Amino acid sequence: MTAQIHERIILNGEQVSMTSCPRPPLDNPRITSCSEEEMLAGRGVVFSTACWRKYLGTWEICGGRLNLVGLDGIYTLEEGERLFADWFSGTLHVPHGDVLHHVHMELQTVYAQELLSTIEHGLVTASINVVNRDPVLLI
Repeated sequence: MTAQIHERIILNGEQVSMTSCPRPPLDNPRITSCSEEEMLAGRGVVFSTACWRKYLGTWEICGGRLNLVGLDGIYTLEEGERLFADWFSGTLHVPHGDVLHHVHMELQTVYAQELLSTIEHGLVTASINVVNRDPVLLI
């Protein structure tokens, strides 16, 4: 299996990567599928084995709310205001720091730190910064 590219998230005005992949609401009229010509022409890495979902989302947490601000790949988000992610509940994983353990599969690499934000119907209900430690080999 191939390591997958991260979604993007804007936190405090800075765009960083996120290993969570919230699904966009495909029934929303502002989300459209790309034409066949656009898909055949390809749009970079989203049409590689490093992106099985075939799209890359850009998200933002602002004022305690999770918003979808962009989509690239087989879906696009039409211009306009951010789309409040009231359909999403779950935990977002935002890694930072050094890679402690690289896993060349899906989104399982372990980083020195990870911000975990709990989201309920698009609202941030809790956030915690987890500090991971280098694994100790016991023989």
